[in-house]
Amino acid sequence: MTDAPLEGAPLIAPSSTDHPLYDSVVEACRTVFDPEIPVNIYDLGLIYTVEIAGEGEVKVIMTLTAPGCPVAGEMPGWVQDAIASVPGVKDVDVDMVFDPPWGMDMMSDEARLELGFM
Repeated sequence: MTDAPLEGAPLIAPSSTDHPLYDSVVEACRTVFDPEIPVNIYDLGLIYTVEIAGEGEVKVIMTLTAPGCPVAGEMPGWVQDAIASVPGVKDVDVDMVFDPPWGMDMMSDEARLELGFM
């Protein structure tokens, strides 16, 4: 017996893209960088979900390029601090997941260009 997701179910939960704070939260995520890669974590594809509820409660589901990343313990705090500085955000919860695993295909075109992959 396996706990596989239902066929057709997304591996990554959808973001609250229609919330008025969404763009500001994304921009805050873009101020956080993996120290080993000169691209922000949003364009790297490390932010899986930005869920915004009620009056500014933000939940972020993110990953790292590798589970053994040297900043694994610090990165969620950096993301939390960046988002907490957005006007209108009242609470921030950052969850780290490794399923689905990050892959280079999750990078934005800008990140691929910056890193010389296109």
